[in-house]
Amino acid sequence: RELPDMRRYRLMVIDESHNLRNREGRRYSVILDYIRKNDCNCVLLSATPYNKTYLDLSNQLRLFLPEEQELHIRPENLLNEMGETEFIRRHQCRPHTLAAFEKSEYADDWRELMRLYLVRRTRSFIMENYAEIDPANGRKYLLLKDDRPYYFPTRVPKTARFAIDEKGGRDPYARLYSPEVVDAINALHLPRYGLGNYVAPSPDTPPTRDETRLLQNLSRAGKRLMGFCRTNLFKRLESSGQAFLQSVERHILRNCVYLHAIETGNPLPIGTQDAGLLDPRICDEDADDVADILEDDETVCGVDTVSTMRTPEDFRRRAAEAYKRYATQGRNRFAWIRPELFDKVMEKNLRTDTDALSGILEKCGEWDPAQDAKLDILCDLLLRKHASDKVIVFSQFADTVRYLEKQLRACGIDRLAGVTGDASDPTGMAWRFSPESNEKRDRIGPEDELRVLIATDVLSEGQNLQ
Repeated sequence: RELPDMRRYRLMVIDESHNLRNREGRRYSVILDYIRKNDCNCVLLSATPYNKTYLDLSNQLRLFLPEEQELHIRPENLLNEMGETEFIRRHQCRPHTLAAFEKSEYADDWRELMRLYLVRRTRSFIMENYAEIDPANGRKYLLLKDDRPYYFPTRVPKTARFAIDEKGGRDPYARLYSPEVVDAINALHLPRYGLGNYVAPSPDTPPTRDETRLLQNLSRAGKRLMGFCRTNLFKRLESSGQAFLQSVERHILRNCVYLHAIETGNPLPIGTQDAGLLDPRICDEDADDVADILEDDETVCGVDTVSTMRTPEDFRRRAAEAYKRYATQGRNRFAWIRPELFDKVMEKNLRTDTDALSGILEKCGEWDPAQDAKLDILCDLLLRKHASDKVIVFSQFADTVRYLEKQLRACGIDRLAGVTGDASDPTGMAWRFSPESNEKRDRIGPEDELRVLIATDVLSEGQNLQ
């Protein structure tokens, strides 16, 4: 209403609920082309503006901000690390530009940049500045278009507790949460995520120009990748025993892929250095730098069981198979670099981490859903306390969603579905859960309606789940 001439403007609401990975740049370029051709002003709406990769934030800013435009601020944390002269020499861009910020992996640099362009209106801000107070009950509300009051709901979190027997030695959660397991994770070197820390100072054959550029990128990304990897392991441990043991197994396999390359004198496969793929707030799969390629490789891309590999021979055999496929079908998905450009300590730390993670698998054994007390509590809630209610179960990880979907069906819960980032039609699942609020009752009958929906954050934004 406040714009002088509404005919000059079009409103574009962009669904940015999930990381777009490699398609992200292409999709934003289409939007940018539309804005330029139609002389648009653009308003970007998001419920979680910081739940993004830095590349995603950069592409959003590029919709209206040329990369060489003078911003009057710089990525100070990055410049303090490498110096302004070295920054300009290496990246060939001016420090006060968006292009310069795109080189930074420091969260504080991006927060300072977003401060110039982000208007935040949190729930508490709206309640404090826009809401009315009902004198009859003291509750805050907003007036809807028809003058009906909309009261802010009062959310009351309640914990469903389950017991852990730390003395008997048979409780799987007692084994998972033991100091030995926690200490082993904290002590991991995680060399695959910090390759920049292992660059050999004087290799026999110096790196080529392309290898030098790749090594520089590795040194920038390492610290954040290592931090997200360790956090991810702890969060998967918190999510479910099944998801954690799957992740441990995959981590061992990926280490063995690198060890296979070193032992055979073949180049190392370097995948994406985007830390967002390891950030559980953004990616619900167990993504990794040498994962997400073998679509029919059950162990790498997600399995229903976690018992496929246990012995060192199992891992070495699967690693050799995986490397062969990386080097053929997936060759263009990776950058490749000679292992002799890295210090021998890297190989030592790979073996140390692999031994530590193998010790976790040996200590915890195969996951038995029949011994899962946490699962039992959830089944009890769904079959007894909330037997006739509609329930949404959110989990951070797709592996946990798949595990729960299978086990809850086995508990006797029907009219149930699991939804992850790989789902072909998450909106369709939301409609089946809430056909009336989505005005789809004419298309979805009682026989197709869902009572229990298990989902990752793929359904946390942009869906009507009332």
